[in-house]
Amino acid sequence: MPRPPDPYRLGRNPGGESPATGHGSGGPAPTAIVVSYGFWIFILADVITFSTLFAAFAVLKDATAGGPAAADLVDRGTLALETACLLLSSFTCGLATVAMRVRNRFWFQVAMLATVVLGAGFLVLEAREFAGLVAQGAGPTRSAFLSAFFTLVGCHGVHVTAGLLWALTMMAQVAAKGFRDDVVRRTSCWSLFWHALDIIWVGVFTVAYLMGVSA
Repeated sequence: MPRPPDPYRLGRNPGGESPATGHGSGGPAPTAIVVSYGFWIFILADVITFSTLFAAFAVLKDATAGGPAAADLVDRGTLALETACLLLSSFTCGLATVAMRVRNRFWFQVAMLATVVLGAGFLVLEAREFAGLVAQGAGPTRSAFLSAFFTLVGCHGVHVTAGLLWALTMMAQVAAKGFRDDVVRRTSCWSLFWHALDIIWVGVFTVAYLMGVSA
């Protein structure tokens, strides 16, 4: 007696299985499923990368070599503005996703533009913070702690930069092609990536700044 089809078999649709081979007979899974599955694997790999950086920072946070410690690096005003920019950009990213689902190009572009502006504001604030530290002689080569700090925070900044370039690309594609299936898939992946960066920033904010101040 043939087994019932498994709708969750990767690479197969629920079109049934061959009684002779036990393999699905419906062909490959839809592109949307394959893309979504692959992108989740990418996100998980990125989480592992940041987990490694968090672990390195935790080990090296006291290796200041007589230089500034974490408590000396925190500018509460700048930190609050950076966090506000990213959290608000997560909200506008969500608005862009809603506009995409209802196929409203105008509000999609408005929400995406707001997300890009907020993300760019975050990068400007972070660049000013880094420039100020280097000007004070607290660059990444000053101590092991500062090397870990610049690597962790800078890696997140590089991801934000990539996310902004990706957002601009999706804005251009929607303007040129509309909400085609492939464009919607790419935009959905970008949205997932952007929200992941906001969650990672909460970790950076907590580990690199708040824990250092309270230590």
